[in-house]
Amino acid sequence: MKFNTKTIHGGQEHDPAYGSVMPPIYQTSTYAQTTPGGHKGYEYSRTHNPTRNALEKAFASIENGNYGLAFASGLAAIDAVIKLLKPGDEVISTNDLYGGSYRLFKKIYEGFGIKFHFIGMENVATIESYITSNTKLIWVETPTNPMMNIIDIKAVSDIAKKHKLLLAVDNTFATPYLQLPLDLGADIVMHSATKYLGGHSDVVMGALVVKEQALAERLYFIQNASGAVCGPQDSFLVLRGIKTLHIRMQRHCENGKAVAEYLANHPKIENVYWPGFKNHPNHAIAKAQMKDFGGMVSFTTKGNNFEEAIKVVERLKIFTLAESLGGVESLAGHPASMTHASIPKEEREKTGVVDSLIRLSVGIEDEEDLINDLKQALG
Repeated sequence: MKFNTKTIHGGQEHDPAYGSVMPPIYQTSTYAQTTPGGHKGYEYSRTHNPTRNALEKAFASIENGNYGLAFASGLAAIDAVIKLLKPGDEVISTNDLYGGSYRLFKKIYEGFGIKFHFIGMENVATIESYITSNTKLIWVETPTNPMMNIIDIKAVSDIAKKHKLLLAVDNTFATPYLQLPLDLGADIVMHSATKYLGGHSDVVMGALVVKEQALAERLYFIQNASGAVCGPQDSFLVLRGIKTLHIRMQRHCENGKAVAEYLANHPKIENVYWPGFKNHPNHAIAKAQMKDFGGMVSFTTKGNNFEEAIKVVERLKIFTLAESLGGVESLAGHPASMTHASIPKEEREKTGVVDSLIRLSVGIEDEEDLINDLKQALG
């Protein structure tokens, strides 16, 4: 089954009760039993829910995995992965990553005795110098948030396998429409399904997908024991969103290219970060492991002026100044004061998250309207 077909049919079956084409919303916390332990596969909705299970099968299908897990948020999904570890274990993580991931790692799990190394992974050879006998996990974002750095998943996977480490890839920016980390050797794929998978800025959810049964069983245990699951209504919304992922991503990519090229030629712009440019670091890797280059674009205004960047985002009319990304509508954010404010300024600026950086989530509106909006905001 090809990807476009998988988004609609992958892992899905018609409801056996009445033949409903869309999985019903099973808005229930519990299920009737004929005798203690005698049930139809469902006993309590924290553990299993038919609507959530339909979504989890869809997650697995579109990522070419065997097991999918749905969580109450992207951070809840990441939290489940880190719970695979124990005090004394070490994690090597991308240094340019979502501020919430950094906060969870540094402010929560370092306090429990897990050590994190935040490093640039554009040159994967750097990774091996940080591996010790305590290293258990490599955490990768590609493209990274918000600098759009590209990391060679296959090359990192080779290192992880050599040292018998788990490799987890945050695939939120790319989505399985653009890249398939499990096929490139990753053990775990993570999504903030709030973003492109849901696609309509109306739900908060996280996802994990794996191929290996023993790893899936450990994660299912954590999911049930910790209880950070999503509800059936949210499951229904994301399942509906996935059905149009392929056509939305095509337009996100088209509009992202147009916006990136416009900004690259604007006299008030210093730098534009978009992996589709031939001079983008690791462009060749992006071209090899991605189908297209996505709808996320970051840029800096000249002079690294905080006040000027704030004025630009405040003047936008079609781009909405808001947290998050990946919805049908275009959004703009100022990472230093919004999504990445939890990262200390010194650490932010080492990775390029300076005060003048603006991150765009380019939506699926008319390309000309988006460019005209940027034109007036920058004018």
